[in-house]
Amino acid sequence: MNRRMGSKWRGTAGWSSMVIFLFMAMVISQVTTAYANDKQETEQLVEKARQTMESFLSDENMGGFQDLLKKAHGVLISPQLLKGAFVVGASGGNAVLLVRGKKAEQWSGPAFYTIGGASFGLQIGGEASEVILLAMTERGVTSFLGNSFKLGGDAGVALGPVGIGASAATANLSADILSFSRSKGLYGGVSLDGAVVAVRDGLNEAYYGKKVTPSDIFVRQNVKNLEAIKLIEAVKKGATEKPAGTD
Repeated sequence: MNRRMGSKWRGTAGWSSMVIFLFMAMVISQVTTAYANDKQETEQLVEKARQTMESFLSDENMGGFQDLLKKAHGVLISPQLLKGAFVVGASGGNAVLLVRGKKAEQWSGPAFYTIGGASFGLQIGGEASEVILLAMTERGVTSFLGNSFKLGGDAGVALGPVGIGASAATANLSADILSFSRSKGLYGGVSLDGAVVAVRDGLNEAYYGKKVTPSDIFVRQNVKNLEAIKLIEAVKKGATEKPAGTD
């Protein structure tokens, strides 16, 4: 009797161990797959951010943008901010942030964020926009070091000048953060007043291979990723060279 009970117990324990093993293997597989997907997403986002920056810099209508980039303390680039609306509008997208160092030509980053917001009104349409935010003050940059903040609330935000006369208009701007957007859709532009900017911890971890905070990236500067060199060089070039269309 005791032998049968012992054999039965060992059989049950064996099946239990196998079930636990299979469950753990499944969890590890899912985590590994998610991590790999996040890593791929970060690489694609950094490359698209570089393309967006270079596209803005080559646009003669963005003369005011480049003038202000030369003075900016930080730059947040969202290659694709999506907006769809039917009575209630919602917008959102991923973005990367670079911050200027003590020397004007030094930039660090990127760190990964998401931008999301909602607006109410009689709106029907859809839009995909390239958006760049310039942090013009220390307060503007500091806002990005927390987990999240609201544009227009925790940090003042205003639309940046574009088009003819944009360069002359830059002298009268005093907001912490200036927004620039280029859209292909039914909307003429993107208002980010009230939108929330939040840190993407998962993407930051995937990109740097360990858990990091914006302070680790920008203040302590104890992590780097060589894959960001092309993006950093694009921002550095825009912050030092003359705007497109000028002598």
